[in-house]
Amino acid sequence: MATKRDYYDVLGIDKSASPEEIKKAYRTLARKYHPDVNKEAGAEEKFKEINEANDTLSDPDKRARYDQFGHNDPGMGGAGFGGFGGGGGFGGFEDIINSFFGGGGQRSQQGRGADVEKEMTITFEEAVFGCKKTIRITVDEECTTCGGSGAYSKNDIKTCDKCNGTGYVMIRQQTIFGVTQSRTTCPNCKGKGKVITKKCDICGGKGKVRKTKDIEVKVPAGIDNDMTLRMEGYGQTGNDGYPNGDLFIKFRVMEHKLFKRDGVDIYLDIPISFSQAALGDTIEIPTVTDPVSVKIPAGTQSGTKLRLRGRGVKNPKGSNTGDQFIIVKVETPSNLTDEEKRLFEQLQNVQKIEKKNPWEKFKNLFKN
Repeated sequence: MATKRDYYDVLGIDKSASPEEIKKAYRTLARKYHPDVNKEAGAEEKFKEINEANDTLSDPDKRARYDQFGHNDPGMGGAGFGGFGGGGGFGGFEDIINSFFGGGGQRSQQGRGADVEKEMTITFEEAVFGCKKTIRITVDEECTTCGGSGAYSKNDIKTCDKCNGTGYVMIRQQTIFGVTQSRTTCPNCKGKGKVITKKCDICGGKGKVRKTKDIEVKVPAGIDNDMTLRMEGYGQTGNDGYPNGDLFIKFRVMEHKLFKRDGVDIYLDIPISFSQAALGDTIEIPTVTDPVSVKIPAGTQSGTKLRLRGRGVKNPKGSNTGDQFIIVKVETPSNLTDEEKRLFEQLQNVQKIEKKNPWEKFKNLFKN
């Protein structure tokens, strides 16, 4: 078993630190290593260690016993905060977090700002080439009048007399195992440690005001339908110094009348005549950038797929660009002129003589 670190070292304070210094050190570290903010490896364990140290040093009785006995305090029963394991009947890490922040709902309200989700519809061309668009969002921002404090002036902010500025209160309960003690968010100050005696005229004590604003969005080239763009920090304003939430934009891409898209590749149906298919030809093909000349080989069949490398869409998550595929559609002529009808009849007669009629070849397959 790893040796526990000294609680004073965990919070980075001297053994003579005042309650206010302990509180300040704890809040600074808790915000830094909070699991909603810090996703680095080991941050969760660090957060638990910080809370365990604060739980002892912020309580005068526990601190006195710790200064005398250290981690071997006989009054603690050898457990303390770190004794709550996954299989001991005390719940998991989420339960431990809730015990310090008064439940999941209040914890989220007191921490990082909420994310904002929006949808944006763009054209096929805007998705392929990228563009700049403007989106309108409504969020709660810090009140500039009171600086987010919610008070009319600095003199109207007082230390909460119920929790003495700690932000939490201790609750004692009688159970079948005896008297238990737990810590919960102070109901008077909602965990802030301060109360407002006179509220700000603009925000009414909330510390935030609702604003509607336009945000410029740089849509990356190659964005596709149902892809989501994250704009960090453009969500709701965080509480008590916590970071803002993010803005997530989900895209809807309009269809093109000719081009079809599949990932980074473009597909285009190209009609050609019987004579072009039989004799071959060079034709100009439109692409998403500019037209290119493509050689149609003699004897091309309907449904043949031709490939134009690098004429597709840029991959928004990489450096590669897709291809454009041409699907050849041989059109059967209708409403023939007299001259066209005469020429087709001559061709039919030639094919009968040379036994090249496709229908005759098909029938011969059954004879064999």
